[in-house]
Amino acid sequence: MNSKNNLDIKNTTKGKLPSLPFVDIKNYVLGEKYELSLVFIGDKLSKKINNEYRQKNTPTNILSFPLSKTEGEIFINYRLAQREAKKYNRKFSDFIGFLLIHGFMHLKGFQHSSRMERQEAQTRIKFGL
Repeated sequence: MNSKNNLDIKNTTKGKLPSLPFVDIKNYVLGEKYELSLVFIGDKLSKKINNEYRQKNTPTNILSFPLSKTEGEIFINYRLAQREAKKYNRKFSDFIGFLLIHGFMHLKGFQHSSRMERQEAQTRIKFGL
């Protein structure tokens, strides 16, 4: 974990990560002191984790795990995000940003709601996503 930005990014796929202001978005939503592990995974591991923790035997695009009030983990399914970006006619980098912000909101304690959607939209606008 880089103590300067409190963000550890690991890519377990062969795909190239989009150029996004990961640290700036994390700091804006969660704060500079929040320690985050962000892992890009494939369908197989996504399905396994989703089944283990949510009893859903299918890959999912993002999984967020708050570990404490100041620490969490996010897993993004790189391949599924690629497919969904095409399906929704969005740029891959923007879609990853969208997923990331969504995951951050869950780490912050939001549940799916119009309030969460407003917070997400505000953050997407701030970062041009």
